[in-house]
Amino acid sequence: MSFLNLFRKKPLTTILQQGGDGEHSGLNKVLTVKDLTFFGIAAIIGGGTFSAIGNACFSGGPGVILLYVMCAIACGFTAMCYAEFASRVPVSGSAYTYAYVSFGEIFAWIIGWALLMEYSIGNIYIAFSWSGYFTNLLETFNIHLPEWLTINYKSAHAAFIENKAGEGLLAWTNAPEIGGLKIIFDMPAVVINILITYLIYKGTKESKNLSNAMVYVKLVIILLVIIVGAFYIDIENWTPFMPNGFGGVMAGVSAVFFAYIGFDAVSTLAEESKNPQRDLPKGMIYSLVICTVVYIILALVLTGMVSYNLLGVSDPLAEIFALKGVKWMLFIVSIAAVVAMTSVMLVFQMGQPRIWMTMSRDGLMPKKFAEIHPKHKTPGFATIVTGLVVGLPIFFTDENFVLDFTSIGTLFAFVLVCGGVLMLSPQNEAELAERATKGKFRIPYINSKFVFPAIVALTIALLVVYVPNFFTDTLDFSEDKLATNLPMIAFFILTAVMTVLAFVKNLSLIPLLGLVSCCYLLTGMAVSNWKWFGVWLVIGLVIYFCYGFRNSKLNKNRIEATIED
Repeated sequence: MSFLNLFRKKPLTTILQQGGDGEHSGLNKVLTVKDLTFFGIAAIIGGGTFSAIGNACFSGGPGVILLYVMCAIACGFTAMCYAEFASRVPVSGSAYTYAYVSFGEIFAWIIGWALLMEYSIGNIYIAFSWSGYFTNLLETFNIHLPEWLTINYKSAHAAFIENKAGEGLLAWTNAPEIGGLKIIFDMPAVVINILITYLIYKGTKESKNLSNAMVYVKLVIILLVIIVGAFYIDIENWTPFMPNGFGGVMAGVSAVFFAYIGFDAVSTLAEESKNPQRDLPKGMIYSLVICTVVYIILALVLTGMVSYNLLGVSDPLAEIFALKGVKWMLFIVSIAAVVAMTSVMLVFQMGQPRIWMTMSRDGLMPKKFAEIHPKHKTPGFATIVTGLVVGLPIFFTDENFVLDFTSIGTLFAFVLVCGGVLMLSPQNEAELAERATKGKFRIPYINSKFVFPAIVALTIALLVVYVPNFFTDTLDFSEDKLATNLPMIAFFILTAVMTVLAFVKNLSLIPLLGLVSCCYLLTGMAVSNWKWFGVWLVIGLVIYFCYGFRNSKLNKNRIEATIED
C-alpha cells in the first residue's frame, strides 16, 4: 500500500458523472430554494431550541447570547464555504465529497465517519427530547404511559444506583422482567424513529411537503412564545450578565453549537435540487440567518423571564411558563416542540443515507448502500440502515452523551470544509477573475495579508485588557489543568501558523476565519469528549484500512491503469 494513495483526490468530472449532472443519480429533482431554506430551518430549530438552550443558559447566564453570536459567525463563515463547495460540486455527500475533492480519500473517509455522528447519532438526542415533550403532551389529555416505557435503560439504572427519587427510580422499580432483565426503553423515541424512517423511504416529495408544513407551524408558535414571554421579562434577571464568567459561557459550547449543526444537511440534498448551484448556497445562508435571529431573541427572553439557574432542565420553554403560571402556554409549547423535533429528525434522517450512498459509489462502503429504490427514487437500503443506527442505541444510551459526541464530530467536519475551500480559493484578483463562472456562488476574495494579523493582534489586546488572567490560566501546565488547556495551546499554535501563512500566501479571509473560529469552538470541548472522539476515529480508520482502501474505486482504477501500462 502506497502512502500517497491515501491522499488521491477524486476528479470533479468523475463526481459530476456520478450524479452532479442530474442524469446519473436516479433521484427525483423536486426541491426549490424555498424548500431548501425550509429544510435548513427544519434542521436548525429543534433540539437546540426546545432542549439544549436550557443547559446553555444555565451554564452561561444571559451572556450565552455571546456564544450564540460566536457560533453563528463561525457557522456563517462555514456556511459560505459549504455554499461555494455546493456550487462547485453539486452532488450529495456534503462535506465528505468536498473533502474528497480538496484533501484526498483518507480525509474524505474521516469526514464521512464524523458525519455519521452528526446525522445519525445526533438524531438519538433529538428522539429522546421528542419523547419527553410528546409524553408531556399526552399528559395534558390524561394519557399516562408507564415510566418504564418513557425513559432509557441507562438513566433508569443510574437513578436506581443513586437511589434518586423520580421517574427513573419508578421505572426501575415497576418494570417487568424477562429472564432477570428489566424491560425499560423509551417507546415514543423508538416509534418516532420508525415512522420517520418509513416516510423518508417513501420519497423526497412527501418528506418535503411535511417538512414545509412543520416549519410554518413551529415558526408561528416560537413567535408566540417570544411575544408572550416578553411580557414577563424582568431586566434584573440579566444581571449579572456572565454569572460564571466567560468560562461559563464557553462551557455551553456543545449545547449551543448543537443548535446550529443542521444547516449543512441542506448540502446532502444537492441531487434532488432543481438548480443546486444557485439554490443550495441561498438555502443554507437564508436558513442560518433566520435561525440565528430566533436563537438570540429566544435566549434573551428565557434569561429575562426567570433566573438563569432555573433553566438547567431538558424542557426549558415549558419550565419557564410553568414557573410563571401561564399553563395554557405549556400545551402550545409541547405541540411546537413535538413538531420542531419531528422536522429535525426528518432532515437529519434524510442526510445520512445520501452520504452513505455517495461513499458507496466510491467503493468505500458496500454497493448495497448506493441502490436507488426503483419506485420511490430514494436510497432505500441506506435509509433502513440509518433507521437501525439511530434506533438501536436508543435502548442503551442517554441524551447527554450523544449531545457532546455529536458537536465535536460536526466541528471537526466544519474545520476540514473551511480548510478545503481555503486550499481551492483564489489567492489574488487575477485567479478570482479566471474562476468566476456565471450562476455559481463564489466567496468574495478578501486578501488576509494584513487584515488577519490585525484581527489576531486586536483580539490579544482585548484579552489582555478585559480578561487579564486569560493567558496565565491557559499556560498553566500543572497536572490538573494540562489536559483541559492543551486544546487552547494547540489553537494558539494554529493561529500563529495561519497568521504567517496569511501574510506570506495572501490567503482568502472568509474561509480562513471559518477555519480559525471553528477551531476555537473546539477548545471548549471537555477532555472526555476528545477521548471518545479519538476512540470513534480509530474505529473508523480500522474499517477504512480493512475495507474502504481495498475497495476504493480510485485505488482500483490506479491498479487497472498500472496493469494496462
